[in-house]
Amino acid sequence: MITDPIKDKILRVLRVMETGKSTPQYDKMTIFADGPSRGGKRMKQITFGALQTTEFGNLDDLISHYLSLDGLYDSEFEPFEGRIGREQLWNNSTFKNLLIKAARTDPAMQKAQDWLFEEKYWKPALKFFNSGGFKLPLSMLVIFDSFIHSGSILMFLRKRFPTVLPSIGGDEKKWITQYINVRHEWLKNHSTPILRKTIYRTRDYIREIKEDNWLLDGIVEANGTPIKQYSPINKEDD
Repeated sequence: MITDPIKDKILRVLRVMETGKSTPQYDKMTIFADGPSRGGKRMKQITFGALQTTEFGNLDDLISHYLSLDGLYDSEFEPFEGRIGREQLWNNSTFKNLLIKAARTDPAMQKAQDWLFEEKYWKPALKFFNSGGFKLPLSMLVIFDSFIHSGSILMFLRKRFPTVLPSIGGDEKKWITQYINVRHEWLKNHSTPILRKTIYRTRDYIREIKEDNWLLDGIVEANGTPIKQYSPINKEDD
């Protein structure tokens, strides 16, 4: 049931959750203190792109793929190869300005971002969705959000509720409902303050569950932005 129009809608919801806009914000950059812990404190890191990959996450894969596409700024990025994710670059103006310039002016950077999120996030999320026996679009939205926001469906959260996966006899709606409630409480009480602020994501998915909108019909509100049905004539919601 995850058709191309449904995938498009899910992507637009996640773009809003990540950047505030449903259309791709390839040059969007933020700096958050949500990187790896060092000395008891979370390190600052760059968060970049249409679905906001991180400096200590997949940003190195993004740049490696960009270089493989012979982008316009290959030679300028080459000095940073081997450094991304190994040293902090959030305060390196040359690197940050280069990321933004490439995203704004080089289609190869946009293509690299599209590749990254397909290969590193969408496909792993869809694999979990299919292997877990899920069928419903809202389930895929919840699962994909977890892969974008946390890298996966975190096992320690799965251990906090009793329902088993649909593939082994569980009820799909119960699993998703219990999972998102547990995830909401985890984020709300997280030790990292910036993550406590992200409960607008789980709040909105809980609302869609309460409205029984498992097919993602009609307008889905993503952090205050209405996401309409896919239209080839007017794809923009904002």
